[in-house]
Amino acid sequence: MVFISGAGIGVLGGMIGLGGAEFRLPLLIGVFAFAALPAIIMNKAMSLIVVITAIPARLISVPLDELSPYLYVVVNLLAGSLIGAWIGAHWATKLASKTLYRVIAILLVLIAVLLFVTHFFAMEPLGVPVVPRIILGIIAGVIIGVVAALMGVAGGELLIPTIVLLYGADIKIAGSLSLLISLPTMLVAFARYSRDNSFQVLGQNKGFLIAMTAGSIAGTIVGGLLLGVIPDAILIPLLVLLLLLSSIKVWNHK
Repeated sequence: MVFISGAGIGVLGGMIGLGGAEFRLPLLIGVFAFAALPAIIMNKAMSLIVVITAIPARLISVPLDELSPYLYVVVNLLAGSLIGAWIGAHWATKLASKTLYRVIAILLVLIAVLLFVTHFFAMEPLGVPVVPRIILGIIAGVIIGVVAALMGVAGGELLIPTIVLLYGADIKIAGSLSLLISLPTMLVAFARYSRDNSFQVLGQNKGFLIAMTAGSIAGTIVGGLLLGVIPDAILIPLLVLLLLLSSIKVWNHK
């Protein structure tokens, strides 16, 4: 059941070019009854493994020599996201469970809105001058790092539109750059979570973690192969509705 659930989430994420962690978090809370912070830590661990496995495959389709002209983007966003990841993870360990459920619910709505906007509205580069762009990149990085740490996600749903709008990169390049930013950002959040007692949830649920991670990776691959099979006009509204319903369930979770 855990493997199949992970695979289903992976398929959903893969069909829109994401890892699916934003769908997996409410599943961990609402179906498998993990408390807020342990669910975030479990989700972060799975997201980390999915990103590590995705980077080599991504480098095959988008070689490093194509990414090298954009490595300054990685440095710019990391300057903020590493700080944001530590802050977000610190907040998550200090917030009361009820408050954390509410924060997660709000962030799910944010992701739903962002998912709809980025798929149905054209993303044109903003053409920001270099110095303001660097400052905005650091600020955006902090925000993305906080959100990614609070949800246990890689942050691609935030990073990709940021890279396209702020730096004018192609969507395919942006997808690869997002992985290079996500990995160190997630490691920082993971390091902060490791200092909390709730981190023990990983050792207590090894079988669960392995099964759902394997399902997520398999599902992401299948979802990637199915990319474009279901028209965005049908798929995206359904996924947005799923996120909104999940946010309501998490908000009311006891």
